[in-house]
Amino acid sequence: MKKIFIALTIIAAAFALQSCSLQEDESAIVSPYKFFNTTVQIRAAVNGCYEPLNAIHDLRYYIAIEGTTDLANTAGSAQKDAKLDISPSSPGAGTHVWQNCWYGVRYCLSTLAGIQRSKVSDIEKAPYEAETRILMSYYYYILTSFFGDVPFYEDYVENDEDMLRIAKLGRMSAVETRRTLIEELKLHVPILPQIRTADQEMNNCGAAMGWMMIAKMAAWNKDWDDVVYACEHLEAIYGDLMQYPYTDVMFRNKNTPESIFEINHEWEEGGIEYSVSSNLAIAAIVMPYPKQDGTSIYAGVTIPELGDRCRCWVPVRPSTYMKSSIAPTNTGDIRRNINISRGWNGTSFDGGASWMGEKFWCFGMYHNYDNNNYKIFRYADALLLLAEAWCEKGDYSKSVTYLNKVRERAQIDPYVFITSVKLRGEIRDERARELFGEFGRKYDLVRWGIWYDQMLAYNTYGLVQQNIRPCHEYYPIPDVQCARSGRALSNPEYEKYNLDGE
Repeated sequence: MKKIFIALTIIAAAFALQSCSLQEDESAIVSPYKFFNTTVQIRAAVNGCYEPLNAIHDLRYYIAIEGTTDLANTAGSAQKDAKLDISPSSPGAGTHVWQNCWYGVRYCLSTLAGIQRSKVSDIEKAPYEAETRILMSYYYYILTSFFGDVPFYEDYVENDEDMLRIAKLGRMSAVETRRTLIEELKLHVPILPQIRTADQEMNNCGAAMGWMMIAKMAAWNKDWDDVVYACEHLEAIYGDLMQYPYTDVMFRNKNTPESIFEINHEWEEGGIEYSVSSNLAIAAIVMPYPKQDGTSIYAGVTIPELGDRCRCWVPVRPSTYMKSSIAPTNTGDIRRNINISRGWNGTSFDGGASWMGEKFWCFGMYHNYDNNNYKIFRYADALLLLAEAWCEKGDYSKSVTYLNKVRERAQIDPYVFITSVKLRGEIRDERARELFGEFGRKYDLVRWGIWYDQMLAYNTYGLVQQNIRPCHEYYPIPDVQCARSGRALSNPEYEKYNLDGE
């Protein structure tokens, strides 16, 4: 993801004025009839569309999609999402994810309307339109992955009549929403330079991110032909996985060549702080715990690289299932010690405990200012999607080929085909080993239809086991939003389990 430098303060000021619901005051958005007179102005407007991303990707979102899975838990945390103590009236992370995703959609729609009405030549403005559509698809991707069926519209709201119409939209098919977005992206992504995100100016969303969005949404829809179509374009762009060292996946290594999409953070003491509350930084919940105040001692071990000035809270921890069954110590897998840490420089943590690995740590963090980049999509993910797609299409030889490209880099033995069922299971386990902690495990489990069963079997946090219901596979739409829609929006699955049911 690109860093956000909005040269024209009118964009930032106008976007900051929006309220939080589907009924917000549309007059706050920059008018598409004004401002879009040059490519500089268009660039500034597109930059503004990135603004909600930092607010979405905070520790609440991380706990919701990584901490409450089969691979990790947050035992001991009082945070509502960590306990699955969520309902329509108390939706936890659902509130800020809903608000900020809709901010993003609104910004994109306003910008698209301005680009389309601009007198700048079609050739010059086409890449900006494509980039904005890619960003909008990402906001809808999160909405449909996190909440399931949600309203879908692509109209710029010009008057009160439009606003009232959109405010009354109910849930719409997530499958159809994704299908529509995929078809639109197929028209726009091919016109962009077919280069890696790291080669994009300021690492903004280009063709690589566009193809990945097609692949991700198609995987949810089980449209395996589209998964292959998109991921083969990524393969043509990125080439041999072996040229990308696995150590580059560490969050402190920014905008590395394998990356397709990252959430960028910058912080410098005495400088400008990025716009995420220091109380919501992810690094604070993925480092060894507890930390001794005023020292660089974490879980009984001195780690000078982490420094003595950061703050840590009850952490996300790898599950026993992840440590013993998915990523055991005896396989020679080079990813094991990067994803899971049992100590540092030869010294074990107190009690022989295991914590999230150095992949997630923020070296030299000051208080809670997490200046890591969050890895969202990488090329290895695309190769594993190809393995999954070919398995589902019945070409097991191709599936194994792509699976083994990832295993080869990890320095583990190649997989040998036995049965389609075992291959499917191995691909799922490989996604766990390769992509652990990278903002996607719950989404994988839900789209495979196994989240609830996996949670019951492998998440050992007692309060999760006490609170979990099948409806928790998706978050509820906040009840305040349902009320504002005149109850066009509702949460019938939660009512079924008497969680804020009528």
